[in-house]
Amino acid sequence: SVLMIEAGANEFPEDKMLEAIHLAHRAIQDAIAMQQRMGEEIGKVKNPGVRKELDREVLARVESVAGQAIQELVAAGAGRGERKEQEERLRQEIAERLGSDVDPAALSEAWDYLFKQAMRRRILDTGIRVDGRDLRTIRPLQAEVGLIPRIHGSGLFSRGETQVLTTATLGTSSDEQTIEALSGDFSKRFMHHYNFPPYSTGEAYPLRGPRRREIGHGALAERAIVPVLPPEEEFPYTIRLVSEVLSSNGSTSMASTCASSLALMDTGVPVRAAVAGIAMGVITEGERFAVLTDIQGLEDHLGDMDFKVAGTAKGITAIQLDIKIRGLKDAIVAETLTRAREARL
Repeated sequence: SVLMIEAGANEFPEDKMLEAIHLAHRAIQDAIAMQQRMGEEIGKVKNPGVRKELDREVLARVESVAGQAIQELVAAGAGRGERKEQEERLRQEIAERLGSDVDPAALSEAWDYLFKQAMRRRILDTGIRVDGRDLRTIRPLQAEVGLIPRIHGSGLFSRGETQVLTTATLGTSSDEQTIEALSGDFSKRFMHHYNFPPYSTGEAYPLRGPRRREIGHGALAERAIVPVLPPEEEFPYTIRLVSEVLSSNGSTSMASTCASSLALMDTGVPVRAAVAGIAMGVITEGERFAVLTDIQGLEDHLGDMDFKVAGTAKGITAIQLDIKIRGLKDAIVAETLTRAREARL
């Protein structure tokens, strides 16, 4: 089954992308077989480690006290802020009712387990998500350009509680970034930087260098935009985009792709097409599965997949997939690509 996908493409149609994934999957089987033979011949016995188990006694007590309340909280369809307030009150009530003899860490783990199970079961049984949306509905969208008069172009894109401001600046060929790589030196005329400040998630930590996540998200949005940029002969400028995440509730890299597309058009860069991105998720249980359009942070955290697809009306320009389960069935990949196109358009 498919474990990861990392792809850049030149407006590639969804049906062809699915073919490409199937072809790659077949081609990789020989490499997997070789690894298995090497493991059998020269490999060491794996250390299984120790899996931390839930405290079943605490779990049963929390379920008896608050199982119904947790299900009602999941079914309320509240926004993130309201849901957090209700959750804090419920946690406090449970702690008071169970007394000081219960380990707070075990109580928190039991809560997380019951909330996760209730959320997933509701999606699979009813098709209704924790914020009240159905499986296909996108959060409210808002877009604005030309917010900052000082710079060449800017785009503000909001999807629900996720909001990104991208600024665009043009320079001459002397402003290109020089890369010293193992294969030799080369230069880049298009750069996209993605910043994820702590206030975007209501946290406080020191601002130092870019983290692994910021570098990866910035590279994904950059790859999504590259295919629509004009050739250097037509537009001989260096282009630098900086995406600032102002508020985060999932899918900030895809919001950065949308905001970057807006900023480029506001700048007057003759891009071939508008680019948009969407993050898809899935909830699985045995043979059952439900694909979610436009996942929020909680659905990414408690779900089984974060499948980001960016592209134009014509086709895909970038894909990034990571999963928490053992693999994706073909049916999930096919439905995700189809639904991602619907959402993108």
